[in-house]
Amino acid sequence: MLSVIIDARRDADRLPALLAQLTAGAVDGLVRQVAIVAAPGQPGVDALCEDMGADAHPTIPAAARAARADLVLVLPAALRLRDGWIGAFEAHLGGGGAQAVVAGLKEGGVFARTPEGVLVERGLLEQGADGIDVAGVRRLLRLRGGRRIG
Repeated sequence: MLSVIIDARRDADRLPALLAQLTAGAVDGLVRQVAIVAAPGQPGVDALCEDMGADAHPTIPAAARAARADLVLVLPAALRLRDGWIGAFEAHLGGGGAQAVVAGLKEGGVFARTPEGVLVERGLLEQGADGIDVAGVRRLLRLRGGRRIG
């Protein structure tokens, strides 16, 4: 089971769509907990957390310290999961569940970047710098290539 941390400091308006996708993972037993990283008082986040049963935290490391699962999925709010994401994660976890880059759906045409998240052990995030974002976590862990989900 996974704890999911969503960095909503940017693109908070896209958060409801990602939360809706994660609901299927919660029903399936894959997603255990959701934490949202947002600036204190960021409009709409507290109400959304209350509606969805998520927790709000000011930084990724703070959210990691509150995570209940050993594996944490860190996603930007703008990421959209690909069809079949639950099966892909179950297969990855069944094969040992090592750190991996999580590729989301590419939006915006041929030259758009593929949004990415990171699957990582909780302990590696807990001591991180407070200002770190998802791309910073990926760089910190040197996860440019290697294992990919999605």
